[in-house]
Amino acid sequence: MRPDRPISTRQYARLVDRWVGEIGLDPATYGTHSMRRTKATLIYRRTGNLRAIQLLLGHTKLESTVRYLGIEVEDALALAEQTEI
Repeated sequence: MRPDRPISTRQYARLVDRWVGEIGLDPATYGTHSMRRTKATLIYRRTGNLRAIQLLLGHTKLESTVRYLGIEVEDALALAEQTEI
């Protein structure tokens, strides 16, 4: 790794594998995607702001974000309506 260049996706995945292994977890169970999903889920649970999660994940459709998080559509849409301008 060079300090003047961003790390590649593969390098990041290797780092996560190593970190997960070092704390005693199974690297086959945890990875970069599970970290991404966990972060989004935690933000959603704390804020209920589905629109913010949609933007953070880069989803174009709110329904995609709802499916990704595994939440009930009715609950998600109700929260989304409350947060829109």
